Amino acid sequence: MSVKARPVVSVGAVVWRGDEVLLIRRGRAPFEGQWSIPGGKVEYGETLEDALVREVREETGVEIALAGLIGVYQSIEPDTHFVMVDWCADWISGEPEAADDALEACFVPFDEALARIAWDTTRTALSDAARLRGRA
Repeated sequence: MSVKARPVVSVGAVVWRGDEVLLIRRGRAPFEGQWSIPGGKVEYGETLEDALVREVREETGVEIALAGLIGVYQSIEPDTHFVMVDWCADWISGEPEAADDALEACFVPFDEALARIAWDTTRTALSDAARLRGRA
């Protein structure tokens, strides 16, 4: 009997500090070397919220407070299937410093964040976050 591959659940955060958004430059596939929002895979037994706080801390050193669910997005490719649960979050403390699987981490103005992100799904999440926050 063969085992079928299953979707991978991941979380992402649009972290606001004033009118700026926290971005990372990815150090691993998918989209290695490209800009994105911080986040990653949910570990077994971990809540989505705990996973997100952990991932942002591991990748950037930034502490956040979750502000609300943006939405659930999917990426289905021939060899991968990601279910991405993205949240709005507020910056609490820490200056971004790339760690874990991030090559760079920084806060940038919202319009610059939209321009830097190459993946349509992440740009959609960013725009949805701005609407949720009344910024678009």
